[in-house]
Amino acid sequence: MKIIILGAGRVGGTLASNLASEANDITVVDSNEGYLRELRDRIDIGVVAGHASHPEVLLRAGIEDADMLIAVTGVDEINMVACQIAHSLFRTPTKIARIRSQEYASHPGLFRPDALPVDVIISPEQIVSAYLFRLIEQPGALQVLDFAEGAVQLVAVRAYYGGPLVGQELRFLRKHMPNVDTRVAAIYRRNRPIMPTGSTVIEADDEVFFLAAKQDIRAVMSELRRLDRPYKRIIIAGGGNIGQRLAEQLENNYSVKVIENNETRCLALTERLSKSIVLLGNSSSQELLAEEHIEDTDVFLAVTNSDEANIMSSMLAKRMGARKVLTLISNPAYADLVQGSDIDIAISPQLATIGTLLTHVRRGDIVNVHSLRRGAAEAIEVIAHGDSRTSKVVGRAIEDIDLPEGATIGAIVREASAEDYRDSGVRSDMSLGSTGKTYQYQEVIIAHDDVVIESGDHVILFLVDKRYTRDIERLFQVGFTFF
Repeated sequence: MKIIILGAGRVGGTLASNLASEANDITVVDSNEGYLRELRDRIDIGVVAGHASHPEVLLRAGIEDADMLIAVTGVDEINMVACQIAHSLFRTPTKIARIRSQEYASHPGLFRPDALPVDVIISPEQIVSAYLFRLIEQPGALQVLDFAEGAVQLVAVRAYYGGPLVGQELRFLRKHMPNVDTRVAAIYRRNRPIMPTGSTVIEADDEVFFLAAKQDIRAVMSELRRLDRPYKRIIIAGGGNIGQRLAEQLENNYSVKVIENNETRCLALTERLSKSIVLLGNSSSQELLAEEHIEDTDVFLAVTNSDEANIMSSMLAKRMGARKVLTLISNPAYADLVQGSDIDIAISPQLATIGTLLTHVRRGDIVNVHSLRRGAAEAIEVIAHGDSRTSKVVGRAIEDIDLPEGATIGAIVREASAEDYRDSGVRSDMSLGSTGKTYQYQEVIIAHDDVVIESGDHVILFLVDKRYTRDIERLFQVGFTFF
């Protein structure tokens, strides 16, 4: 694909690196020539210096025959105007815009072909706050990713000494939990991937990725580590867009305090938040943290715009007794340096965002992409189409599917009427679907060798090496006879 990316910042740069490695024709536009020079030195892409929404600059970038425009500058208005110009002057097929302001994003009628022609809106702040919210919902998890609108979750946990399954083969998992079905998709041991089999022995300190229906996640986690007690008291350092969104999501079920050092922003937060306590001050102040009883805090979340401020306040909070510390870090070098020290989980906002962008770039009917392990691995949700004649997966048992190296099918989500499941007599974990059809349900089927894939199934795969993503796309393509 020929893709033009507007904005060479952290999100745009990370996206360019991901897409360039997949043999796409990438051109990045930015007014900062230093950013462009740094990108061009690292990856094989085209660069254009100039104002991202000017027609002449877009022409120099090759907009006339581009397949996709992705506008991810730091200014919403530039992103929106660039999409409008791409549509009106050049009829660019797909236009994606980063929209940070809730004032724009909260009016969906604004973004349509006869108004502002933006096909896909990306809000990094919304994505990151949802990501943090899921981590708080599942205490002890390193990552929690949703598939099939939350019916299935992929969870990463660190296996601890004393966990019931630690030191045992994976095939004993079903014996331990006869009423819960799960699939271990991958294990990382000393940062190296292991493709799990029934005879794989889980060792303490392994990072284990498993898939299960959402309601079964806690039961599976209990087999790998001592369960953390549910969180109650939360302090959020930073009252920007992410801090505000997170407080709004949490305040009805948790005791939330927000620390913000800007007085005007504090006043705005007190108007927007109904139950949270808003504190004016510096989150790196030892006196303030002591006054707010940091030692009794379950989770300290540092989500300011400064990596350095987030790291320093997090390390201070942890050493003063905060039970769990989650820190937003944009610089990947910092994240690798501090993860697992005083900071329990380092979250990269650009990596959290990149999966949503990749969903719209991938070929085939891919509805979810999550970038994992600093972008080295991916988890993908793809819909199977066709029949046994036109598809390489439909009508075949999982054991008969020719998956690329390092790929694992972890789960399938299948829709059918409630009557179908009642008539089958088989117990299934079902949740109400969102298709709008009457009596539609979702059945979560954990992948075993004899499971046969049907047309319309949402298939969830884990790839330890994202270089094989294109092979997965080809595998799920439908032959011409289908049409």
